[in-house]
Amino acid sequence: MNKLELIAALKNEADISKVEAAKVVEIFFDEMSDALAQGERVEIRGLCSFFVKKYKSYVGRNPKTGEKVTITPKKLPFFKCGKELKERADIKEKKGGR
Repeated sequence: MNKLELIAALKNEADISKVEAAKVVEIFFDEMSDALAQGERVEIRGLCSFFVKKYKSYVGRNPKTGEKVTITPKKLPFFKCGKELKERADIKEKKGGR
């Protein structure tokens, strides 16, 4: 499912216009992105959680030349699946779904 499909599903399920559904989806993703950018954790119980993991600087190697390269510190977003989503996905898998 992509963003447009999500908007269409929300439009049909909530019986609202496509413009309103798009606005709801935009607000949802913008708020999640803003929270993660501020280092906050986003948790949707039963579904998933998102958090930012910090990495320290380290010395790596250029795979082509073997030259040592200093990798700067960075922050990356991570996704953790919730228990209910794991169970739901596992059931579909056992029934021969994707």
